Amino acid sequence: MSRVLLDVADRVATVTLNDPDRRNALDLGLCDDIVAAFDELEGRDDVGAVVVTGAPPAFCAGADLSHLGASEREGLLAVYEGFLRVGRCPLPTIAAVNGAAVGAGMNLALVCDLRLAGRSARFDTRFLQLGLHPGGGHTWMFRRITGPQAVFAAVVFGEVLSAEEAERCGLVWRCHDDDALLPAAQAMAGRAANGPPGLVVRMKESIAAMADIDEHRPAVERELEPQIWSVRQPAFQERLAALKAKISKNS
Repeated sequence: MSRVLLDVADRVATVTLNDPDRRNALDLGLCDDIVAAFDELEGRDDVGAVVVTGAPPAFCAGADLSHLGASEREGLLAVYEGFLRVGRCPLPTIAAVNGAAVGAGMNLALVCDLRLAGRSARFDTRFLQLGLHPGGGHTWMFRRITGPQAVFAAVVFGEVLSAEEAERCGLVWRCHDDDALLPAAQAMAGRAANGPPGLVVRMKESIAAMADIDEHRPAVERELEPQIWSVRQPAFQERLAALKAKISKNS
């Protein structure tokens, strides 16, 4: 039986890690279930955005350390695949961090496009305390989101970030009361999911591409073709016609 729950409503897929007794720690089986859930939801026509969360009391308590101790390159890469698969999703993704996000569990949040946090959330790299070097691209993702200082504080100096501290350093977009977190994440995802077909996927592609562009002119060129594509779509034409009609009526 899968330890990942997949629920779809109003074009938003909610993916819930559902192994609360183990605090949703990533082992090979759970990683396989995450991969299967994303393979399924990406093949559905009724999904336009994704929320990732964990069954309380934790978001994800990291990787199964017994597995890590018994594996090297292949085993580590197999664990990484659980969160890397989320990072490859072409749809917009939101992490609703509803408790502790530890080590590889932080990676699961970092690969998402945006992070919201409940007041009880804690972001704990835990690598220093375990005597373990970060893995899975942890420092690369973390640094790109927050800049170097927060990464040093958490990874090298062992700081555990509260939800409010994570919001202040830019790791989290917004904090919510715990009981309001998932509805807020689903509502936010719904705005993207119910946008014009294909538009948000192209927006996500453009935002990702900007990471490799250092000058304004190439950025203009990168956005030009998808913007021309959007101008030709019925959704834009309909909205433009409605705007013109409103202006004409009020003039």
